[in-house]
Amino acid sequence: MRSPDLSELPPPPSDKTGWPWTGVSKGLPAIRLDSSPCPRVTIVTPSYNQAEFIEETIRSILLQGYPNLEYIIIDGGSSDSSIEIIRKYEPWLKHWVSEPDSGQSEALNKGFGHATGSILTWLNSDDRLQPGAIQAAVEFFLQHPNVGIVYGDYNIIEASGELLGSYKSPDFDLHHQIVRQLITQPAAFFRGIVWDQVGPLNTKFHYIMDRDFWTRAALTFPIVHMGALIADVRFHDKSKTVAQTVNFLLEERQFLDDFFSLPNLPAQIKDFESQARGANYFSTGREYLRGQNKKEARNALEYAWNTYPLHYNKLIIIPFWLDTIFNTNIGLPLFRLVTRLKNPGQFSA
Repeated sequence: MRSPDLSELPPPPSDKTGWPWTGVSKGLPAIRLDSSPCPRVTIVTPSYNQAEFIEETIRSILLQGYPNLEYIIIDGGSSDSSIEIIRKYEPWLKHWVSEPDSGQSEALNKGFGHATGSILTWLNSDDRLQPGAIQAAVEFFLQHPNVGIVYGDYNIIEASGELLGSYKSPDFDLHHQIVRQLITQPAAFFRGIVWDQVGPLNTKFHYIMDRDFWTRAALTFPIVHMGALIADVRFHDKSKTVAQTVNFLLEERQFLDDFFSLPNLPAQIKDFESQARGANYFSTGREYLRGQNKKEARNALEYAWNTYPLHYNKLIIIPFWLDTIFNTNIGLPLFRLVTRLKNPGQFSA
């Protein structure tokens, strides 16, 4: 299906202007210069009670101007006005359903079960694509036929859509991907063959299913960062990333257990395990400290110290540990300073 024109879609609310309400991406012809058709791109949106944001998500996908788009929405049985909004856009959907599920991973597995595209991604119902995002990803894949996954840069926006900052994603490195997430999912696209060989998503994961998918995929497929702005990632009080950080980190431990138990894992990758586990406990300790749970914070930080390999990065654990003892607040400012010094220019507010 081709992307619809702005005039074909339902009119936006009267108080909404700009992208993706009254703006569009530049359209592409269905046939490329070499006379081959544009590859089909399938996008799946999982959703549950996100009526406040889902229409903006839908429009940011449909108004990409891409001539061979397949769009699927899997709703988890929303009780707000999400279904009414989805029905407005039904003519431009390959498939949609609203029924209870066990969470985002199951919803995405359902959605990709209907996918026929050679290039795939998913976009959560509170995020949005930037104009030209699909075109940028497709052109990169066409120019780099060996690449399995590509990801770009992104903005961070608040609930209202106001820009909070822009983030330049780091280049991919498997070592760092194992230790911490490098790929921001809304800014990533992957080939259908990656899903065929690495999917489906593990339904026991509710926070870290993308990290698990990317990291396992990296054992087989090249992953590359491209310097294009792809998505707007929305931070709001109900978003999983903001509201449930400790649960996210506890689930990360399950991911590390599973990943380092994979058969035939190369020895040089197994060597990253202590650093990955130490980094997890360090992050967990910081979150407990932020929540004033100093006992759990101290336990996690001490575990991080005992687990993390000897490296100058290990020293940053000390001020946080001292904060749990003396009720000081030196760890976080020092950590932010070190992070900005190590990664200059990646984030601009």
